[in-house]
Amino acid sequence: MALEADVLAAFPAEVQVPAQLVADAVAASAAPSPRILVVLDDDPTGTQSVAKLPVLTRWDVEDFGWAFTHVVGNGLEPAVYVLTNTRSLDPAEAAARNEEIVRNALAAAPAAGVRVGFVSRSDSTLRGHYPLETDVIAATVAAETGDATDGVVIVPAFPDAGRVTIGGVHYMRGDSGALTPVAETEFAKDATFGFANSEMAKYVEEKSQGRFAASDVIVLDLNIIRAGAAAADPAISAKAIADAIESATDSTPIVADIVTENDFRLLALGLEEAERRGKKLLYRVGPPFVRGRVGQEIRAALSGEEAFEGNTPSTAGGLIVVGSHVGLTTRQLNVLTAEHSSARIIEIDVEKLLADDAEGDAYIGAVVADVVEALHEGDVIVHTSRLLIKSDDAAASLQIARTVSAAVVAVVNRTLKTFPPRFVIAKGGITSSDVAAHGLEIRHAIVRGPMLPGIVSLWEPVDGPAKGIPYIVFAGNVGNDDSLAQVTRKLSTKF
Repeated sequence: MALEADVLAAFPAEVQVPAQLVADAVAASAAPSPRILVVLDDDPTGTQSVAKLPVLTRWDVEDFGWAFTHVVGNGLEPAVYVLTNTRSLDPAEAAARNEEIVRNALAAAPAAGVRVGFVSRSDSTLRGHYPLETDVIAATVAAETGDATDGVVIVPAFPDAGRVTIGGVHYMRGDSGALTPVAETEFAKDATFGFANSEMAKYVEEKSQGRFAASDVIVLDLNIIRAGAAAADPAISAKAIADAIESATDSTPIVADIVTENDFRLLALGLEEAERRGKKLLYRVGPPFVRGRVGQEIRAALSGEEAFEGNTPSTAGGLIVVGSHVGLTTRQLNVLTAEHSSARIIEIDVEKLLADDAEGDAYIGAVVADVVEALHEGDVIVHTSRLLIKSDDAAASLQIARTVSAAVVAVVNRTLKTFPPRFVIAKGGITSSDVAAHGLEIRHAIVRGPMLPGIVSLWEPVDGPAKGIPYIVFAGNVGNDDSLAQVTRKLSTKF
């Protein structure tokens, strides 16, 4: 297991790049008409690195019209997140959803006077429908506009959460600075989206089943990203990146090394230059890419007071919903329950949910009654039983996950309409998505910013029964053991 400092020793030092330099380049390219990135987010946790932009859980043409108008009219960042939740869908469903979203975004753009680009946001540990989703986006753009995609830029890095790409290899960074190739982590053993390769070019070959050979993947390593290091000149890096992409055609995969925020900004400048030269690019990325790509400053973590700013907090307790089963989530849940002694803990028994429908519904009703009663006194932690019930069959595993998520959604929705909580925290990707779209019936929201530096997002619902209730989107695989307790402590009056 190598140390990050040792691996980085073979590459140039990072180049300092002000976010404003990128923002100015983006603004210059938007001079004829505003260009907005439509981010198809395969679960809601992709918003954790950004602030001050709209997020949609529905994607009718009218929804895009609202979002585009909101961006242009309110000076928001030039990106819109669309909660596709495709990581919980089978391939055919995921493909259909991507196609529908792209068609509707393109249809809404002319009336709003904007141009659109597309980002496929997925997991920083490489789980998801790749290359299916970028294939569908590229095919739909070509069918609707006639524009062929030259390159698909793959940037899974998420340094805030310890995911970095160096020398074309994707790693997880431990607390000591030790780097573990991501294929050697629990995430690579995912029942639905498992993989065997940490070297990104080989990962592309593996996932594309040989359609893209590893040798055909363009790798933008740190020698290219940081080409301007000696002269401390970002323009040299931008040119090197654009030059390296010049040969891309017919959706050539392009992999980028990223270790720091400055690397994201250098990459953004290079992509701007490549697109200025005429390259048509799609992006398959982890959470922080969009922040770097549009030149957004890193937003400081919100305080408890800022989380409720502009709204009157409820006197009820808060609702913390935990669905993720990764080891980190279980440790975070254990710390929260140990430290938050006044919180009521209610466990949803997964085995009871998987019984017949009538018994399952009656059980959900009993859970809701317990949650509502407890919210009158303080915070409530609702979690699924920690024994993960799964199948060796990928489709069956997804179906079990959907059944459990549907139950969690029902508990949240019935609780909201009976006794609205002070705040809602949802832990886990699928859990967060389903709680947002169906549990809280959020259609449109504004991403206010992170609750912890770069990793946990706060949405403000702007319509529906949850309007004004802070909604915290908390990925299953980020933070340290105390992170869930830290966020709850900020929002609670009972902790």
